[in-house]
Formats: sequence, C-alpha cells, structure tokens
Amino acid sequence: MGLWRNGADESVLGRQRGLRALRRAGEAAVSGAPSRFQSLALRSVDISCAFATAMDTPEHVALAEQLGYRRAWLYDSPALYPEVFMTLARCAERTSRIGLGPGVLIPSLRHPMTAAASIAGLEALAPGRVVVGVGSGFTGRHTLGKRPLAWAGVAGYVRTVQALLRGEQTEWDGAVIQMLHPEGFGASRPVNVQWVVGVQGPKGQAVAREVGDGAFSLFAVEGFDWMVQLAFGTVLDDGEDAGSDRSVAAAGPAVAVLLHGSYEQGAPLDPAWAEGIEALDPRTRHLAIHDRHLIAVTERDRPYITGDLIRAFTYTGTAPEIGEKLAAAAASGVTEIAFQPAGPDIPRELRAFAGAAGLAS
Repeated sequence: MGLWRNGADESVLGRQRGLRALRRAGEAAVSGAPSRFQSLALRSVDISCAFATAMDTPEHVALAEQLGYRRAWLYDSPALYPEVFMTLARCAERTSRIGLGPGVLIPSLRHPMTAAASIAGLEALAPGRVVVGVGSGFTGRHTLGKRPLAWAGVAGYVRTVQALLRGEQTEWDGAVIQMLHPEGFGASRPVNVQWVVGVQGPKGQAVAREVGDGAFSLFAVEGFDWMVQLAFGTVLDDGEDAGSDRSVAAAGPAVAVLLHGSYEQGAPLDPAWAEGIEALDPRTRHLAIHDRHLIAVTERDRPYITGDLIRAFTYTGTAPEIGEKLAAAAASGVTEIAFQPAGPDIPRELRAFAGAAGLAS
C-alpha cells in the first residue's frame, strides 16, 4: 500500500492540512439530516471496497459483488499480505462483474515485465474489469526498511509498463524488452486498462495527470475526473459508542495508521506513543511500527485509539451519518469511495456499509 505522503512531496504543514481534511469529513456527519442536494450528490459516487489482502479476500470480494460494490482494490504489501496478483486472480475466478485491481502496487516490488505480465494475465481472467493503482510506497516500502520512492521513478515505471501492455518494445535497466506472450499465455496486446495514482501532494498529483486516468487518495484531491477516496470505519449499531470494543476492532486500525504515518513523516500525532517507539531498536523499529497494518490494533497502539479519534478520522457513525459523510465527499469532488472493512467480521462490515450507502444488491 502506498497512499501516505511521500516525504519528498510534502511538508509538515501539508500533513496537518491532510489530517484536518480527514477530521472535517468525520465532523460532517453530525450536521443534521441529509438534504436533497446531498442525496443527489451521493448518487454520483461509485461505492467500491478495498482490502488488506488476506487468504479469504476472494470470498469477501465475491460477497462485495453480490452487494453491489463497483470495484475491489487489494493492497500490495508483501511483508504483511499474500501476493496481490495471485489473490486478484483468485477473485477473478469467483466473480463476473466487479472491477478488480491492486490499490496500489509499488514499483520496487516487481520488474516492469513482471507487472505487465501480471496485469495481462488478470485481464485475461477478468476482461474489461481490470484497473491498476500505483504509488510511491508507504507500508509496501516501510515494512522493508525503505523510504517511499521518488516520483520521477514512479512515472518512468508506469510509462514502461504501459508501453509493454501496448505491445511495444521499450527499454529498462539498459536493455530492450517486449512482451512476447503468444495466444493463450495472457491477454492479447494492446492490453487497455485504466490507471490511478495514489497521491496526496503536488508532485504525485502531477504524475497522476501525466500517466494516470485518475487519483487515489486518503481525502479529496481537486482537479480529477476520477477521484477515488480510500475510506475506513464502521457502521455503528443502534446506541453503540464509537469507542466500543467492536468499533475499535473494526475502525481502530485506520486510526493506528495515523500514528504510524505521522511518525514516519517526522510529525508524530501522539508524543507519548512516539516515545515508546523511539525506545525500540532502530534496526527493527520499522517492523514494530507497521505490525498488523490495517488488519488489527496492536497492544502498543490500543491505549491511543479512542472513540473520538475514530469519529474524527474515519467513516464511522450510524447509517444516516455514513450517508451524510458520503454526500459530503461527493460534494468535494470524490467520484468513488473505496471502503476498507477491518476487524473480525468482514462480511458484517461490507453488508452494513452497503446498506448505509444505499447499494442495491
């Protein structure tokens, strides 16, 4: 996964703006009943899902298709999750309509030819349904003890993979390469798929406009006809508090990422949490920071995860409140919400969010 800001593309002020934007999205849900304008705006947003890729993700994607989700985006962090294209292939074999793609793949994890062959193979299994997200790397890099990639390198990588998918000869690492797959060994070239780029700051946005069809982000980014916002949270039961054990299990992992990401960018959200991390061996600290990323709340993170933070920074609320959050996102330019369910009951989270979003299964 690679949606947190690239350090070369950001300032502390920029991070603070991003966190404020996430907080405003959460606060939008307490403003009252949805207006007619909000209802109309909500209809313009595709409701998709995203997954911390797991062995049972194909079954969850099949359920998402039944519930009416538009696309399923799967994370690409091999230190944490199963190989993304292997899992996407399993999803393709269990579904017939839902869009499928990595959200987002990290260039340093695979040679451009490997990426092109994987995309072409997936397109052969799910023709017309494949989308590709690419980014500079957050956990996909940090879990390996590396910083995010430079955006110039990301752009060059995407251009190379796109050239390969068109069937062209192109150069990489000093050698001319070309897809040579005969019929039956992948989709026929040209392989036409849409691309989104996981961005926050101006350098990433420029790359998205150069090589992509849209943007994939944690919050709304202006100027894109296809703007995918990654969303976390849970639909609360009647009378349930956002700080309940169930809510923390489902929405808490997203709040934990704020701790992890802000620390990695040099502006810790919670100094006390950061002090505990600083006490760890620097050689292995990155492994502790990103343990169970977007899967579960660790024992180290749990004391810092509160109901107030969950409400402020995630799509957590009652079903009507979720509808208001979605309408606010649509009004800010978001065209697609990618909701990532978490916790011990992924089917429950998918069904509840689909109901709140008004999906017709």
